[in-house]
Amino acid sequence: MWFQKELQLKPRPRGFHLITDEIILGINELKNFKVGLANLFIKHTSASLTINENASPDVRVDLESYFNKYVPENASFYEHTTEGPDDMPAHIKASLMGASLNIPIKDGRLNLGTWQGVYLCEHRNHGGSRKIVVTISGETYE
Repeated sequence: MWFQKELQLKPRPRGFHLITDEIILGINELKNFKVGLANLFIKHTSASLTINENASPDVRVDLESYFNKYVPENASFYEHTTEGPDDMPAHIKASLMGASLNIPIKDGRLNLGTWQGVYLCEHRNHGGSRKIVVTISGETYE
């Protein structure tokens, strides 16, 4: 069985944001899958997805600090500068982090570890609303 849905996330400021609950609430059909795989794909080039700790907000702050240090704004070698100083670093960060995740499904739920959550990595100062395509393949209860 295959299922696909596009989710529109609310706009968020630059940073790493825990979106696990928003994803789960957006795919009510998840409960129909006994076992399977969910692919999450972000349809943008200046934001990304990752899985990391869902408990301590300090992890999200530290990730943002790390990427800002190693992928700075206003680097003299950037040629793509017409969309603002945060744009080219956002493209680099998105390429490093990735545009998609694969998450196993078990008993109608995302089979994440106890301390794992899905992050939206917003690399622009004002990225706007982001779209995520969720594609599920698996065995349903029906």
